[in-house]
Amino acid sequence: MTFATPDLMDAAPNAAVIELQFRNLGAHPRFSGRAVTIKCHEDNSLVKQCVAEPGDGRVIVVDGGGSLRQALLGDMLAAEAADNGWAGLVINGAIRDVDDIAVTALGVQALGVTPRKTDKRGEGQRDIVVHIGGARIAPGDYIYADNNGVVVSAEPLL
Repeated sequence: MTFATPDLMDAAPNAAVIELQFRNLGAHPRFSGRAVTIKCHEDNSLVKQCVAEPGDGRVIVVDGGGSLRQALLGDMLAAEAADNGWAGLVINGAIRDVDDIAVTALGVQALGVTPRKTDKRGEGQRDIVVHIGGARIAPGDYIYADNNGVVVSAEPLL
């Protein structure tokens, strides 16, 4: 599937844009799918649980509160996500192991990088509405991500 988020916004100007400057860090610079949402702060326990499930081409949207102190995704979880059929992750926070993730068959957009892993406290929420960068993302919304940014829509745009 080929798309460009600027073209999607031209065709659907009421779609939402996550108004953050994400870095495109995965091997797939363009990815899309239905959203699975996670809200967590410096604890990637729910991300770990999620990537272990069948992805079916979906996108994990992680609201990490914008923290760059601890990575919510590393090489092992990224590899598991790719192996289980996830299209990608959009992370309002940091990742690590960027050289390995850059060659993993997965789309990954994040705010930044850090070498520090997260604590594992089992905290967070899943499958809730999250608000990131002025956009409301509900479970099941359509996510479209490329080098231009991330578009969110309740209806499919393709």
